[in-house]
Amino acid sequence: MDCIKNNIVIVRGGGDIASGTIQKLFRSGFKVVVLEIDSPSSIRRKVSFSEAIYEGKIEIEGITSQLCNTIEEIHTCWNKNIIPIVVDPICKYIEILNPHVVVDAILAKKNIGTSLDMAPIVIALGPGFVAGKDCHCVIETMRGHNLGRLIFSGGASKNTGVPGIIKGYGKERVIYSPTSGKIKNIAKIGNIVAKGDTIAYICDTPVYASISGVLRGIIRDGYEVPANFKIADIDPRLEEQENCFTISDKARAIGGSVLEAILYLRQKEGK
Repeated sequence: MDCIKNNIVIVRGGGDIASGTIQKLFRSGFKVVVLEIDSPSSIRRKVSFSEAIYEGKIEIEGITSQLCNTIEEIHTCWNKNIIPIVVDPICKYIEILNPHVVVDAILAKKNIGTSLDMAPIVIALGPGFVAGKDCHCVIETMRGHNLGRLIFSGGASKNTGVPGIIKGYGKERVIYSPTSGKIKNIAKIGNIVAKGDTIAYICDTPVYASISGVLRGIIRDGYEVPANFKIADIDPRLEEQENCFTISDKARAIGGSVLEAILYLRQKEGK
């Protein structure tokens, strides 16, 4: 039983960056459980395990995640080599499963309830956490020289609110809702769009492509969005069209850092 417990990793969040970590840990032999809210707002939905909350099941790069409602269903998924995901914003399954590792991969830019006492090893991604206070290790998520760096004292770089620059475009790549209401998608992930094209409506208000390129992500059709909420992401590189359906370089790098942090902290424990 201790062997099983020591192999359980609970990941809070199933968005696209979290999914790089989920994939890495699953492939490395850990028994991963994903905790999500009941209405995730992932943009890069084709590479976000959180989509299983809506669809019941999702496959990303040959790995399947399935929505579970009971501890028995979680164990069934593990036995079938499937990643279980549950709706659990209050983290009750941390108490039930007593994991050796908890990873906060929500990327909310603030701490939403993760604490140092949740598990022997607690790791958090991005700003909003202080290593040694909120968790044992913080992973840097900002693109650049320090991406993926393990931080054991202090926190990650502050959120700039500006996405990484691609072909000279930064904030222009990200589209926010012009008003509140239910979104109706016109374009699909992977579509090539031109600047000014209508990609969606929020109620009767059109949402236009901010630049020309590939629609890398768009929030789920029918989602109730507030005003000024991130709803889409365009990549100006047309050659990146197929990459809409695979885990990003950033997510993979961060996933590798999480794996490194677990192994390093376990070594310090003498396990």
